[in-house]
Amino acid sequence: MYWGKRSRALRALACAAVVASVCAVPAKADDGPRDVLLVGNSVAGTVSFLDGRTYENLGSMNVIPDLQAILDGMNPIERALYEQVRKEAGGDKFVDDAQMSKDGRTLYVSRGNLGDAAAFDVASRTMLWRTHVAGLKADHAALSPDGSRFIVSAITAGKSQAIDTSTGKIVGEFPTGTYPHENMYSANGERIYNASIGITSLPKILSGLKGAKQLTVADAKTLKVKRVYQFDRGVRPAVITPDEKTMYAQLSYLNGFIEYDLVAGKITRTVEMPFSDHGKALAPDDYPQNSAHHGMALSGDTTKLCQAGTIDDYTAVVSRPELTTDGFVHYPQGALPYWSTTSVDGDHCFVTLSKLDQVSVIDYRTAKEVARVPVGDFPQRERLGKASRVALDSLDPAAG
Repeated sequence: MYWGKRSRALRALACAAVVASVCAVPAKADDGPRDVLLVGNSVAGTVSFLDGRTYENLGSMNVIPDLQAILDGMNPIERALYEQVRKEAGGDKFVDDAQMSKDGRTLYVSRGNLGDAAAFDVASRTMLWRTHVAGLKADHAALSPDGSRFIVSAITAGKSQAIDTSTGKIVGEFPTGTYPHENMYSANGERIYNASIGITSLPKILSGLKGAKQLTVADAKTLKVKRVYQFDRGVRPAVITPDEKTMYAQLSYLNGFIEYDLVAGKITRTVEMPFSDHGKALAPDDYPQNSAHHGMALSGDTTKLCQAGTIDDYTAVVSRPELTTDGFVHYPQGALPYWSTTSVDGDHCFVTLSKLDQVSVIDYRTAKEVARVPVGDFPQRERLGKASRVALDSLDPAAG
């Protein structure tokens, strides 16, 4: 069990009255890194830390402490560009992605509209480095398996850039499609998959002008592009099986998902999910950033998919390989389910409800919601990680 500063002190006082061997303060073995779920609260500019196994919100951290200084330091041209990005993003979007270092002490964040990535020592709230990515906006990010590189999509520059986590220096990059979005490491850590979505501000009728919508595969060490898969629609959240033979992906405007053969380079099945009354009434150009569905996760045993129905206000649990729907978890209209991540035990799916400022926890086996956890303003990306005791002790008790 984890003990905070106050609870540890109370435990120690109680132990004074009994035999020490029976009532001892938990030893250092209990003070190791704790499994957490990081929730990036995009509008709030905070990251919430949820217990990875009990789902309790352990507190949050402000990751834009320098926001006003950055805005004050902009010249008129920089401010105009910032406001244009802000407009296209639909307002303030500060936390796009977040990852914890392997020792559980450092938090790495790609800071959306600020166009940068930053590293923080969580316990001291010290910013260790801040690095601008190419272009105007920082998007999805991934941490290398050894923790040495933070891969960030420089969305308006059409590239993914690798940042050395110890120095904050950009040490490499690779070209992507137009508006690179998600970065994913292969299960063995040897490849990086980058999905691009095309220019989302253009209407659907101008899809041909949105740019290259593709999946780019790069060598994780050299960052050399090894293969490119072309799509006629933007590639949204996706999961890749550990053998790297199959991808399940959501596409722009598709109310469902595809199964894609990565060996043959072709779609093998398209699964259309049911529209809700609200989703059916929306015009495609009213979908948030062209997404009908946005959020895909794979269970630990790889037998289930967790599919967030963004415009339909539900999450569906789908069994593979049949791709049959086990059940739905329905939310209030306008909840905006927007990302899915599988728990550390592999048995549950976390789904952010961006407009409700909550995280929904779903049991893969029953397709039922088992918990709903409050977080900060407009939660989006969620990532698994570990956090040290000293880092957790320093968190703001606010949910986010």
